[in-house]
Amino acid sequence: MTIVTATPPVAPPAANRTDASPWPVFWIASIAVFLVSMDSTMLFAAFRTIQAGFPGTSAADMSWVLNAYTVVYAAMLIPAGGLADSHGRKRVFLLGVTLFLAGSTSCGLAGSVGWLIAARVAQAVGAAMLTPASLSILLDAFPLSKRAIAVSLWGAVSALAAAVGPSLGSFVIDTLGWQWAFYLNLPLGALSLWRGAALLKEAKRPENRRPVDGLGMGLLIVGVGALALSIVQLQSPNWSRGELSVAASLGFIALIGFVLWARVTTAPLVDLRLFENRTYSFVNLATLTFGIAFSMMFFAFFFYMTEVWHYTLPQAGLAITPGPLLVIPFAVLSGRLASRMGHRPFLVGGALVYACSGLWFLLVPGAETAYLSHWLPGLLLSGMGVGLVLPSLSAAAVNRLPAAQYAVGSAVNQATRQIGSVMGVAVTVLLLGHTGLTNVSFVPVYGCHVALALLTALLCLRVNTRPQPVPKR
Repeated sequence: MTIVTATPPVAPPAANRTDASPWPVFWIASIAVFLVSMDSTMLFAAFRTIQAGFPGTSAADMSWVLNAYTVVYAAMLIPAGGLADSHGRKRVFLLGVTLFLAGSTSCGLAGSVGWLIAARVAQAVGAAMLTPASLSILLDAFPLSKRAIAVSLWGAVSALAAAVGPSLGSFVIDTLGWQWAFYLNLPLGALSLWRGAALLKEAKRPENRRPVDGLGMGLLIVGVGALALSIVQLQSPNWSRGELSVAASLGFIALIGFVLWARVTTAPLVDLRLFENRTYSFVNLATLTFGIAFSMMFFAFFFYMTEVWHYTLPQAGLAITPGPLLVIPFAVLSGRLASRMGHRPFLVGGALVYACSGLWFLLVPGAETAYLSHWLPGLLLSGMGVGLVLPSLSAAAVNRLPAAQYAVGSAVNQATRQIGSVMGVAVTVLLLGHTGLTNVSFVPVYGCHVALALLTALLCLRVNTRPQPVPKR
């Protein structure tokens, strides 16, 4: 399906694009991204189980098993995107997969919460390296006429993995123990590493290599990390309000410094001209709001199923499955149609559907178990909304970026989503981390879900990726 634009972008020299089918490259990249996205949500199902395995650990402290991954992933994505663009996408991708697998192994072997958090940090660095590199490899492998569907499918794989992570994790954790939530990464990750080393070719051109912006990288990591710390530990008894205020202030100062530095240096980590594109700016704002709502929904789901309806963990995992099953078909449908219609109809429509799912959860389920009539309809609506929105956000973000900014542009968008996830986890732990939950306890959570989904729809009204017809000569 051909994308027609007024000024078609010039495709870069494609190291991976040969007469052979590009789909093997797609699967190599997608397997790795599937594991990364699944890891970002799988531990929603394991939260209470891991906490029980380390007696005396508070919910706020245990949230760092989730957020150590998410914070470092968000902070490292943009630096990793710049490294992939300038130092070799295949090299960075393979190094990222290797580090991700090593971190996964260390997580499974962890004997303390501190060890587990440290291993999650290593895992997150690897994930951050491979994610933007995988998308730029994918874009380079496909001809321009097929990129829309390829990017939509790549986004669909990521969305499906994030959606299926909690349900798959619940079965694995209940059957084999929480350690196997990490060991599960090893066989598929090894397959991606083996085939990637054999089939991928380096897309980097030596003349495009630029120095690494070390100062910009440091300012960004400090800024994102300090802000995330101040959010996650908001209600922790181990941190005073004064200390958290200092952390938040340090984060803001570092991010302001990052912007000022990017304006004056000759080779910034992020080219701020990216944000001169109104569509790109609004896509990233929408990604932030939807990322918060997405993580709140899944985290709250397991709290509700296990503590209000008293489902076992495998029962809760089975109960969530119908929603993720809708992600792929709706993502494929929107990806095919977006090449003709643009992404806005699917972003706005999907966000409104997602808001309806939150409204259903807010108004319908009660203390009595009634899955088919009280929960399943809302779950199906949420699956439809996620399938329409998450892949379309990823695709819209890179829709008209120049080839040299594929990885960095994608990394900014993915980092924004992860920052949203940190905020969502922090708010959910704040509202639901205590014992004695009832259905009334979830009213603020689903109220936020609805409000954030509506805000996402409003932001996406300003997104314009509709192809413009080529003027007749």
